[in-house]
Amino acid sequence: MSRRPLPFAAALGLALGLVLVLAPAPGRGYFPEERWAEESSLLQPRVLVAILARNSAHGLPAFLGCVEALNYPKDRVGLWVATDHNVDNTTAVLREWLSNVQGLYHSVEWRPMDQPKSYADETGPKHWPDSRYEYVMKLRQAALKSARERWADYILFVDADNYLTNPNTLTLLIAENKTVVSPMLDSRSAYSNFWCGMTAEGYYKRTPAYPPIRKRDRLGCFPVVMVHSTMLIDLRKEASNQLAFYPPHPDYTWSFDDIIVFAFSCRQAGVQMYISNKELFGFLQVPLKSSSTMQDEVDSFIHVQLEVMVNHPPMEPSKYVSVRPKSLDKMGFDEVFLINLKRRRTRRMRMLRTLYEQEIASEVVDAVDGRAFNSSEIKALGIRMLADYQDPYSGRPLTKGELGCFLSHYNVWKEIVERGLKKSVVFEDDLRFEIFFKRRLMYLMKEMEKAKLDWDLIYIGRKRMQVDHPERAVPGIRNLVEADYSYWTLAYALSLQGAMKLIDAKPFDKMLPVDEFLPVMYGKHPVPKYLELFEKRDLKAFSVEPLLVYPTHYTGEAGYVSDTETSTVWNNEKQKTDWDRAKSQKTREQVKIREAAQNLDVSHSPIGSASRDEL
Repeated sequence: MSRRPLPFAAALGLALGLVLVLAPAPGRGYFPEERWAEESSLLQPRVLVAILARNSAHGLPAFLGCVEALNYPKDRVGLWVATDHNVDNTTAVLREWLSNVQGLYHSVEWRPMDQPKSYADETGPKHWPDSRYEYVMKLRQAALKSARERWADYILFVDADNYLTNPNTLTLLIAENKTVVSPMLDSRSAYSNFWCGMTAEGYYKRTPAYPPIRKRDRLGCFPVVMVHSTMLIDLRKEASNQLAFYPPHPDYTWSFDDIIVFAFSCRQAGVQMYISNKELFGFLQVPLKSSSTMQDEVDSFIHVQLEVMVNHPPMEPSKYVSVRPKSLDKMGFDEVFLINLKRRRTRRMRMLRTLYEQEIASEVVDAVDGRAFNSSEIKALGIRMLADYQDPYSGRPLTKGELGCFLSHYNVWKEIVERGLKKSVVFEDDLRFEIFFKRRLMYLMKEMEKAKLDWDLIYIGRKRMQVDHPERAVPGIRNLVEADYSYWTLAYALSLQGAMKLIDAKPFDKMLPVDEFLPVMYGKHPVPKYLELFEKRDLKAFSVEPLLVYPTHYTGEAGYVSDTETSTVWNNEKQKTDWDRAKSQKTREQVKIREAAQNLDVSHSPIGSASRDEL
C-alpha cells in the first residue's frame, strides 16, 4: 500500500522544526569549545550638560535637584558649569554642589568668575546690555567647543531658571533623533522657550501656530523657528559641526542676542529646530523687565515653585547643597488662618508648603465636615434653613458641604472676636497664588492704613458676579475697589469689627451659603428677599483688583474636587449633588468681563508690573 505525499506546507513545517531542534541554542555551539556569552547592551550616549547661572542662588537648590533627578547614568554625563557677575552667593552654591557631586559624574568643568559683580554698562541685574549678550555667547560657544573636544554625543544646555521636573527629559529628547530639539517648558503665562514666527529683522512674530502648541491642543514634536534656554544638540549629526553661538555668522545683521544668533546659525547650516510638547517636561520663569530687582527675581522663582505644586509634587532641593531654613511671618496681620478638612490631607500639605515657600506663618483650622451631620445635629446647633433657598444655577437646596463651609468660616470669625484680632487673613485650601502675592498684599494693607480706610472685609480672591458695570475704585488707594456681588471665599482679610458684624447678624436663624451671605451683609445681593432677612447690612466690603489668588481648578478640569458642590442635600442624604460635577456654573472660571464693565479706573502699584510681555 503506497503512502500519500505530505502537503507542501506540512513538509516545510516539519523541515523547519528539524532545523530548530538540530540548531545550537543561543550561546552554545555544536561542541563545548564553541560556547559563548551573550553580547552586552550598548552604553548610553555621552552627554555634556552645560549650566549657565548668574544671580541664581535662590533657585539653585531646586534647579540642581532637578538635574540630579534626571533618569540617566551619571557616569555617562559630564558637567560644564559657568557663573559670572554675581551680586549673590551663586558661586558658593555651585562650588559646594560640584565638590559634592564630582565623584558621581563622568567629568566636571568649572568656570567661575567672582569679579566684577556687574557689567560696566548695565543698569541693574536684569538689564541685558550688548556686553552681557556677548559674554553669554562666548560661554555657550566654550561649552559647545568643550563637548566637541570630549567627543560627547550630545550637549544639553540648561539655563538655571529652567526646572526639568520630568526625570525622563533627557532620554525622551534623545529619542526624538533631531539635531536641535527642546522640551516645551510651562510658565504662568503664554510664555515658553520657543517661537513659531520671526520677522525679517529677527524679532518675535505672533502666529496662529503658537497657541495650540503652547496649550497642548496639538501634541508632538514640531518644527519651529527658534528654541532657547533648554535644548539638546546631537553632535553626531554632520550639520552640527556648522553650529555656533560666537562669533555670529558673517551674514548676521539681526539683534545682538544669543538665542537669535544661534537660530540664525541653525538656519544657515540647514538645521531645523524642534520643540516637543509630548509630555510635561518642566517649568521656566517668565522674563522680568530690565528695571526689575533681585527681589523680583526671587519672588518670580517662588511663584514657579507654587505653580509646580498645583498639580505636581514640590520641587525638592538638592541634597548636596546647604539650604537655609526660612523665617516665617504673618505679613503684618494678627493671624493667618488656613481652613482645611482633615480628610483632605493632600490639600493641607500643599497649602502649608506654598505658604512656607512664601515665608508665611499660618494657623490650621480644621474645617467642619458637613458630610458627617444629620438633621437632628443641625437642629441642635440652632440652625434653621431658609425653606425657599435655591441655588441660583441648579435650583437645588443648600448642601451639607455648603453648611460645613459656612460653619468653618463662622468658627474663624468667632476666634477672631474671642482673641480680639484686629485684622486677619483667611485662606481656603484650594487656591493658587499670583506672582508677588505677599509683597502686593502687604503693600495694599500699608496703603489702606496710611489712608485710614474704614474696612471690614477685603476679598483677595473671588468670582465677580456683577459684570454689567465697573466697580468703584477707592480714591487714593491703588489696586482696590468697592466690592459688588461676588462669589467664593477663597481668601479674604477680615477686621475685628467685620467679624463682629457677621456674628451679630445671627446667620444661623436663616442659613445661606457663606458666599451668598457676605454680599447680603454689604447690601449687594441681587435677590431682595435675602436682603430683607437681615436688618443691618453695613459690612464695608472691598476687593483687591486685580485679584491675588485664584482657584487651583475649575469645574470640569482634571483634579477638580468640590466639597460644597459635590455633596448631598442638607436634609436628604439620598439626594446627591454629584450630578453637577462637570457642569456646575458656580465653580466655573470667571467669564471674560466686557470692556465697558472692567475696573479700568483702578490705579496700580509698581510691584505687579515687574514682568515683561508674555512673548
